[in-house]
Amino acid sequence: MTMNERKTIDLEQGWEFMQKGITKLKNILEGLPEPQFSSEDYMMLYTTIYNMCTQKPPHDYSQQLYDKYRESFEEYISSTVLPSIREKHDEFMLRELVKRWSNHKVMVRWLSRFFHYLDRYFIARRSLPPLNEVGLTCFRDLVYTELNGKVRDAVITLIDQEREGEQIDRALLKNVLDIFVEIGMGQMDYYENDFETAMLKDTAAYYSRKASNWILEDSCPDYMLKAEECLKREKDRVSHYLHSSSEPKLLEKVQHELLSVYANQLLEKEHSGCHALLRDDKVEDLSRMFRLFSKIPRGLDPVSNIFKQHVTAEGTALVKLAEDAASNKKAEKRDVVGLQEQVFVRKVIELHDKYLAYVNDCFQNHTLFHKSLKEAFEVFCNKGVAGSSSAELLATFCDNILKKGGSEKLSDEAIEEMLEKVVKLLAYISDKDLFAEFYRKKLARRLLFDKSANDDHERSILTKLKQQCGGQFTSKMEGMVTDLTLARENQTSFEEYLSNNPNANPGIDLTVTVLTTGFWPSYKSFDLNLPAEMVKCVEVFREFYQTKTKHRKLTWIYSLGTCNLLGKFESRTTELIVTTYQASALLLFNSSDRLSYSEIMTQLNLSDDDVVRLLHSLSCAKYKILNKEPNTKTISPTDHFEFNSKFTDKMRRIKIPLPPVDEKKKVIEDVDKDRRYAIDASIVRIMKSRKVLGHQQLVLECVEQLGRMFKVHNTLFSFLFFFFVFVCESFVFLNLTTLALNEMLILQPDFKAIKKRIEDLITRDYLERDKSNPNMFRYLA
Repeated sequence: MTMNERKTIDLEQGWEFMQKGITKLKNILEGLPEPQFSSEDYMMLYTTIYNMCTQKPPHDYSQQLYDKYRESFEEYISSTVLPSIREKHDEFMLRELVKRWSNHKVMVRWLSRFFHYLDRYFIARRSLPPLNEVGLTCFRDLVYTELNGKVRDAVITLIDQEREGEQIDRALLKNVLDIFVEIGMGQMDYYENDFETAMLKDTAAYYSRKASNWILEDSCPDYMLKAEECLKREKDRVSHYLHSSSEPKLLEKVQHELLSVYANQLLEKEHSGCHALLRDDKVEDLSRMFRLFSKIPRGLDPVSNIFKQHVTAEGTALVKLAEDAASNKKAEKRDVVGLQEQVFVRKVIELHDKYLAYVNDCFQNHTLFHKSLKEAFEVFCNKGVAGSSSAELLATFCDNILKKGGSEKLSDEAIEEMLEKVVKLLAYISDKDLFAEFYRKKLARRLLFDKSANDDHERSILTKLKQQCGGQFTSKMEGMVTDLTLARENQTSFEEYLSNNPNANPGIDLTVTVLTTGFWPSYKSFDLNLPAEMVKCVEVFREFYQTKTKHRKLTWIYSLGTCNLLGKFESRTTELIVTTYQASALLLFNSSDRLSYSEIMTQLNLSDDDVVRLLHSLSCAKYKILNKEPNTKTISPTDHFEFNSKFTDKMRRIKIPLPPVDEKKKVIEDVDKDRRYAIDASIVRIMKSRKVLGHQQLVLECVEQLGRMFKVHNTLFSFLFFFFVFVCESFVFLNLTTLALNEMLILQPDFKAIKKRIEDLITRDYLERDKSNPNMFRYLA
């Protein structure tokens, strides 16, 4: 035998040597006194397997060694491991199982090293299960299969004990449950099927029992505190011993039993449910409710519905209070009633602030609650108060904030904040076109009569409205503000013209403001017969204006004119602040001591209504500048008037207002008319592009378009606004007039109105019905 020849190792001989190493390993695992493996021991055992596997057939014992590897585990498990576990119960059984599993993994690791050559060549060539898998499979087939039911029940029992407040060994449970995971060798089937399913079922039963008692005993906040604590503890269990994949399933079970099953009963609990929490401003409890119910499917739907109902109820109650307050003040002055309406708007703003904070804080800015808040405010924000629409009230509220001497006394920062809130409220109002009309009229008065407290605030709210409603919504209002700046420059040019042309001097101080028609509200205009002195003023300015342009038409509006007159009474001279109409009427008495109603109307060329209003203000109101015969409180065509030279008042300067004209009806009529035009335009535009369209589709497309903003063009030219001082025998005269505006709309679609306009367009030959199908329309080019 040469030196290169190797002695053949028989199977029995080789296995006997290997058996000694395996027995030593078992003794070490069992805690018996045994020296640890040295590197020489390991090399001898590895080399023995190597030699037995590399011998030439028939002495290649790879298959036999692979089988004996498995038998070694099976024998050890059957003789030692299983008996030691079977004799123990409950927690002791779990501890023994964990110990045996830990030992088994050590045994697999060491034997896999000894038999490693099998893994490298024999197992790879034969596509057999690797040694590590064989070792773990033996434990699974012999130990796990027999004991997993008992182990599962013992673990669930310990979990329930912990839920009841007992202290348990969490590390033990962690190690036991790791067996369920590791035994799957990369798969979660054993953990899920043999433990998790039963654990989830037990969890559901446990919390079902708890919830059935808590829902009867506890208030809604107390119940939610317990539910939140339970969810927190279950999540804590996952982090300590359950597998992370169990968390969503476990929490879903707990949420279902504690919240989903009793959601309605919990939310509607008398004295402590969602309504009560909102009523009592329980912010912390509402936040907890959101956190809990946001985690269950559609759990926030009932919460948001209750929130919507509550906000709607509170807002409706505000409307009723405002209505009642206004009714109680009917016998008092109108401005008192108006004050009540402004209080109502402020309370609505405060209500919005309150519940918007709830949405942002308690409900974490969730879109569902923004939607509920919007729908709730849309309900009561579109209800009128004391005959005034919400659009009018909001416009009036803005007016009070922005004008000089308004009832709202706020700092600049507070005004900006309030304007921001007003614009947010506007989003809930359906009749935005009405708001635009009322706001424009009030803006015009502020601008024309220098009543605006701050130009920066005026521009600020226009910017906010532009952001909210778009550029078309504010384009004309922005034009009004710009017009005033240009008008001041024009007035400066006029004053320079007068100073450079002494012959053109009207003999009085004259201020004229020229504005663009399309930007401003419209006011009715009459060809008032001005006194000669006033006519001269008009002519002087017209001559000046023609030097600037000859392509614009000036239209003079007297309905909003204001004059300062010096009345020479017997006691003293008093300055009277009156309108253009009043001034023209008073100036008639410079040349006549006594005038009849018909004479005044003829000389002024005014309508009956206007004559009645101005004569009533001069003879029947607080300041009786004229004496009337007969001395009654009403004006009739048979009355006669004389200048009251004996008039006296403690004030040296008094204002004599005309009775206010209710423009509300005209505003509504104008808006309604413009809506009809806009609907017609929308229908024609749609049909022109589609040619043929069904009734329902036409209505729907029209509704979609009408939800946008429309700019209605007008064909008027320029209006002239003028302001001047006139000196005559008895008076000093100051006059203001104003201008016109067509409306730009944000339309709220009305199906009936659209259908009516379709029929009207048919009669006007814009559309025709299809003869075979009356619900189809054809555009007539």
